[in-house]
Amino acid sequence: MYKYLFGPVPSRRLGMSLGVDLVPKKVCSLDCVYCEVGKTTKLTLDRKEYIKFDRVKEELTNYFTNNPDPDYITFSGSGEPTLNIRIGEILQFIKQNKPGIPVAVLTNGTLFYDKNVRDAIKDADVILPSLDAATEDVFKKINRPPDNLTIDKYIQGLIALREDFKGKIWLEIFILPGYNDSDIELMELKKAILKINPESVQLNTLDRPGTIENLRGATREELQRVINFWKLDNVEVIAASLERKNIQSYRKDAETAIIETIARRPCTTDDLSKILGMHINEINKYLDVLESENKIEPVRQERGVFYKRKDK
Repeated sequence: MYKYLFGPVPSRRLGMSLGVDLVPKKVCSLDCVYCEVGKTTKLTLDRKEYIKFDRVKEELTNYFTNNPDPDYITFSGSGEPTLNIRIGEILQFIKQNKPGIPVAVLTNGTLFYDKNVRDAIKDADVILPSLDAATEDVFKKINRPPDNLTIDKYIQGLIALREDFKGKIWLEIFILPGYNDSDIELMELKKAILKINPESVQLNTLDRPGTIENLRGATREELQRVINFWKLDNVEVIAASLERKNIQSYRKDAETAIIETIARRPCTTDDLSKILGMHINEINKYLDVLESENKIEPVRQERGVFYKRKDK
C-alpha cells in the first residue's frame, strides 16, 4: 500500500498512468466549484515541501522494483502539485531511474508566473494545465482564487510557460453552462488560447456533483457549439467517461468493489477511499464510468455528496 502513489489509473489521455501525489488533501491554489476531489481546505500560493521528498522517493523506488512500467507517470492528486517546492527534484529522480517513461504534470496552471516553477518542470514530457476563464469576474466565479491571483497573472504565466517549455502542452478548458459559455467569455478564451499556443485544447465538463449545488455538465451539443465558435483546428472533447472502460488499465475488480461497498450503504468519495484503500482520484475515475452507466447515483447530504447503488 502506497501513501503518495496511486493507480495505475485508467486515463483516456495517458493510458496506464501512475499518479504521484505531492500535496495533502486539499491544498490548492484554487477552489473550483466543479472540483470532484472536494472543497479546498487550504487555499494558498505558498510553495512548501508539503510531502517530503525522501518519502516520495522511497515509494517510487519500491514501485519501480516491484511493478511493470506504466505508460505515464503523472503528477496529480489531492491538490495542486506545483505547490510542492521539490517537484523538480522528484521529476529528476524519475528521469534518472526510468528515462523511458514519459512524465506528465496535471496542473491548474496558476503558478507558472513564477519562473522557479517553470524551471522545475521543464523536463516533463507533457504539461496539462487548466484555463476555465479569461475575464476576472468569471475566473472568480468558477475558480475562486486567492485574492493575490488575478486572471491576467494566470494567463501571462501560461504564455511564459509556452515560451520556456519544449515539451507538449495540452490545455484543458472545463465548460460550465451559465458560467463560461457566453459569446464574450468564449471570445476572450480564444484570444488567450492563441497567445498560449498549446498543441491541443481539450474540452471537459462536469460528470458528477461539484462543490456547490445547481451545477450541470455541458451537453455534447453545447461542447460542439464551443468548437464551432472558436474555429480552431486543435480542439477536442475529452468528456467521455465510458471510453475509459476500453483502456487496458481499467480494473473490473475495482469497479466491483465500489459497487459492492455502496450497495451496503451510501458512501462519499472520502469514505470509499478509506474503505477500499484507493486514492480519491482513482475512485473518481471509476465513479465517472459507473454514473455514466446509470449504476450509481449521487445524493447531496449535509456531510457532502454520497453515492448509492441505483435501483433497477
